[in-house]
Amino acid sequence: GGGGGGGVGRGRQHRTYSAFAWGTSKKGIIPLPEILSEAASASDGGGGAPSSSSSTATSDAMSQASSMMDRGTSFDHPREIDASTAFGLDAGVKSLGARVVRLICGPSSSAAIVSDGSLLTWGENGYGQLGHGHANAVPRPTRVAAPEGTPLDATGVRDVSLGPTHSALIDGNGDLYTAGFGGSALNGMGMLCHGDETSRRRPALVRSLVEDGVYASQVSCGELHTTVLTTEGETLTSGGGSYGRLGNLDTTDQMFLEPVEMLEGVEITQIAGGHAFTLALDGAEGVVYSWGRNDKGQLGLGAGLSVDIYAMEAMPSPIESQLEGRRVKKIAAGHSHAAAVTADGELFIWGSGAFLEPQPFPSLLHSKIVDVACGQDYTVALAEDGRLYSVGKGKTGVLGLASVKKANQPTLVEGLASRKVVQMSAGHAHFACLVEDEEPAESGQEEKEKEGGMAKE
Repeated sequence: GGGGGGGVGRGRQHRTYSAFAWGTSKKGIIPLPEILSEAASASDGGGGAPSSSSSTATSDAMSQASSMMDRGTSFDHPREIDASTAFGLDAGVKSLGARVVRLICGPSSSAAIVSDGSLLTWGENGYGQLGHGHANAVPRPTRVAAPEGTPLDATGVRDVSLGPTHSALIDGNGDLYTAGFGGSALNGMGMLCHGDETSRRRPALVRSLVEDGVYASQVSCGELHTTVLTTEGETLTSGGGSYGRLGNLDTTDQMFLEPVEMLEGVEITQIAGGHAFTLALDGAEGVVYSWGRNDKGQLGLGAGLSVDIYAMEAMPSPIESQLEGRRVKKIAAGHSHAAAVTADGELFIWGSGAFLEPQPFPSLLHSKIVDVACGQDYTVALAEDGRLYSVGKGKTGVLGLASVKKANQPTLVEGLASRKVVQMSAGHAHFACLVEDEEPAESGQEEKEKEGGMAKE
């Protein structure tokens, strides 16, 4: 799942942002004060790690905090995440010091890119995918240390994607690193792109790209596969080949990143990996290509194209139907549905067994949509005025619409209606966004920058 636009402009020191989130906080994926303080007091016992002779009180507190994290609480309205307690940033000097410039939600984990280029990750970590050298849940945003002998600290992180069992990041040089589950013969392997099935608990540099002189600009992690967009606009895939999710005509696993041959010569500008399918956007033409699993219509190709029993397409096909003649600007992929935003600001959604081809949402005609994010069964659209609209199913409160568990039409997230959202990301059952802090404009220059909106990736 996941998705949601780039970061916010790094150079704009005068602008500050607040983080908001909602949905389920299981495994600490939303760093709420009550869970953070439980976890902190439990692990500290008042100072440092508990010794082996720790009192039963401390171990009780730890098990209590751990069960609280496992259970998690859900909340169905936007809640501000306090930057100083959650991210270890000093809220008082947010505008001077480091600050979060992008939030990323994986299916059941989260990440934040900080203005100094460092990366924080937290949440579910059963395969070591969060890059901290262990496989325990990470209850609070924790900095990912640069792997030895790599320039990660110096260059900073440019992009990151979190899958259910693995993760990938791109540093400022355009080098790719992956961590987490290496795969197995049974489940498919190769999603870490290292040519083996070894799992890694710290980010490991993908050397094959370095050797080929290939630089990455975007990365997207699916369930068992990784899709990379190079700085030349080439699309590469690696990992489990089942359902044709790699786009290379068959279902065999790939241990290294290989070009999606059918897209050769097509200049792709955005990629989005769903659970077992992939989307790629040809920015010049505004055309979306899709491939992989299609049991719920997530490829948007309409009925009848797929003849085989698995409902899949092992090669990229352009999505036509309702999107034909419209220029698509943004794409997003959820578990088994997807969405697109056109240059005219229209929102289209397909998949989840509901729509076999892109369905327009005319109810949003009064709002120009500029970005979209897809979670497990829900979609959130960002309008030009900075307001959010949710549609779909959200038992965990992930729609952000208070007690509403299902919305058939995109519905305004009232809790943030007076604020301007600048960046967002959707997990399976949690959602996070950055909101511009209110601040009087001091000069025409500032106004201009404000109009420029988010920096392009």
